[in-house]
Amino acid sequence: MFRNQYDTDVTTWSPAGRLFQVEYAMEAVKQGSAALGLRSKSHIVLASVNKSQSDLSSHQRKIFKVDDHIAVAIAGLTADGRVLSRYMRNECINYAFTYESPLSVGRLVVQLADKAQVCTQRSWKRPYGVGLLVGGLDESGAHLYYNCPSGNYFEYQAFAIGSRSQAAKTYLERKFETFDNASKDELIKHALFAIKETLQGEKLKSSVCTVAVLGVGEPFYTLDQKVVQELIDSFEIVEEEGPLAEEAGAAPEAEDAPPAADQGTTAEQGAAPMEE
Repeated sequence: MFRNQYDTDVTTWSPAGRLFQVEYAMEAVKQGSAALGLRSKSHIVLASVNKSQSDLSSHQRKIFKVDDHIAVAIAGLTADGRVLSRYMRNECINYAFTYESPLSVGRLVVQLADKAQVCTQRSWKRPYGVGLLVGGLDESGAHLYYNCPSGNYFEYQAFAIGSRSQAAKTYLERKFETFDNASKDELIKHALFAIKETLQGEKLKSSVCTVAVLGVGEPFYTLDQKVVQELIDSFEIVEEEGPLAEEAGAAPEAEDAPPAADQGTTAEQGAAPMEE
């Protein structure tokens, strides 16, 4: 069996200039259950897929509260996610104790990225195998960041990470232009539809997803499962009524239409002048 001689520690570079340990950590994010976030001017919605190891076990939490104005959704190694969320929580507490004001989201994300980057340049450490979607509000508005195991961070209007997240990103790319002025309920609706895309045929139920919200004047809270199920049911009804209404409207036209042979003759007669 072939063994890669350049992945024994994180400080060993391959001849192609790659750090395999960092790439393995990023692959762990891709293999984790999906998580996504989207923001408007005043609200941020985080959602995740809950996958249990077996029918006898419960799922692991994927969305954590950092402060009243900051929350994080993770994909990848949950243990690493808990460590980093605890670090972020401590930073917020220390900053509030020292300066008596809430820590801005951008400053916290930079500190988190620096902490992750240190693990890519020390041979006795390993990269954190978790991706974090950090959503928060500060004096400059709502923000959504993605922190990568490599130490990079990016700000997004909406983003999805984890297993089968490409389907959710495709949905979000089609709809993101409406997010800026969207209400809280509209953001939740789009988040549920994006989560449904990642399930690829599985039925969306409140037991397989978690939705959390924070906004201006609304500290972080997680939606109750009953509320989420009611929202899912209402959205599915709207989806079912659309095609039925179109079919009902198209039926009278079909009855009044002439036979197929007459239609073909009419079409030919109408096309003749155009050909000349």
